[in-house]
Amino acid sequence: MRVCSIVGARPQFVKAAVVSRKIRDVGEETLVHTGQHYDEEMSDVFFEELDIPEPEYNLGVASDTHGRQTAAMITRLEPVLESVQPDAILLYGDTNSTLAGAIVGSKRDATVAHVEAGLRSGNREMPEEINRILTDHASELCFAPSEAAVGNLAAEGISEGVFWTGDVMYDALLEARDRSSEASSILSELGLREGEFVLATVHRQRNTDVRSNLASIVDALVDAPLPVVFPAHPRTVDRLQAYGLWERATEELEVIEPQGYLDFVRLLDAAERVATDSGGVQKEAFFLETRCVTLREETEWEETVDAGWNQLVGSDPARIRAALAADWYPNSHPRPYGDGLASRRIVSLLQRELDVADPDRRLEAAPLD
Repeated sequence: MRVCSIVGARPQFVKAAVVSRKIRDVGEETLVHTGQHYDEEMSDVFFEELDIPEPEYNLGVASDTHGRQTAAMITRLEPVLESVQPDAILLYGDTNSTLAGAIVGSKRDATVAHVEAGLRSGNREMPEEINRILTDHASELCFAPSEAAVGNLAAEGISEGVFWTGDVMYDALLEARDRSSEASSILSELGLREGEFVLATVHRQRNTDVRSNLASIVDALVDAPLPVVFPAHPRTVDRLQAYGLWERATEELEVIEPQGYLDFVRLLDAAERVATDSGGVQKEAFFLETRCVTLREETEWEETVDAGWNQLVGSDPARIRAALAADWYPNSHPRPYGDGLASRRIVSLLQRELDVADPDRRLEAAPLD
């Protein structure tokens, strides 16, 4: 079984870590890094920390408009796939890298498989929403992280090749939580104590590229009842400086560089709660039982809201302040995203659906109940 895995952004590195190891146990994998996140802190460090092999190809496609970036990826991906001739193209999440891989793969004699299929926020103004919808409709295999995601696909007429596998991020986080508690010294380096700070991340265009929204978020974070640790995305730093918000943010908040995955997991696990506009961080917080204040009006991870671990507040400063100050705590912690064996299940399904597995190297995995 020859698989070409395409990654390009921070969350995809994390997901690929656990799946790639399973693929290489039973077949061949070519890892392609589009270069969508090209900063050292946002790329190479993840391969080192998560024990992912160095990509065989780095396409070097850096930041640009969505259209130009996606077009550049399509152009550079095609000759790679012509050379590799994979049985399957494995895509993750909802980035421009994901969509580019789906478009190129749909034109070739290879099975397109999408990890995290079926997620919907209901907001088509988000580029990620368009990416995930188009990728699902171009994929022959859709690996859904939850039963709700399976239902979303069915509502759009996608029922063939759909499998509820659970969420590979849960697999990765189970590994990372144990490793980070032993390997990370980030709390002592920053002088932090568990449960005595708020973690914050902001990177969505709707929040970073609209000055009033970013200013409202900074105002609300400054008023948080606990100190706020803010690993700042490079684009967010640029906007804070451009909008004249940098001085206040750095004076009132603990603005730090983007962290490696293990250090970030340690911060998220130790935080009293997190404020974020990241889909991945919402879900990681849920897995770690850290309360989440989401700086968006909608989420593709609705189960986290239904379970009471996540509050949607948008960029409204009053709602953010209230969610950061209120003493709300969920009564239970359901497991809608599987059992931590999603990566094994995905590779087992790939072998079965491609029908190319060596019987002596077949990976078996039980379906979710």
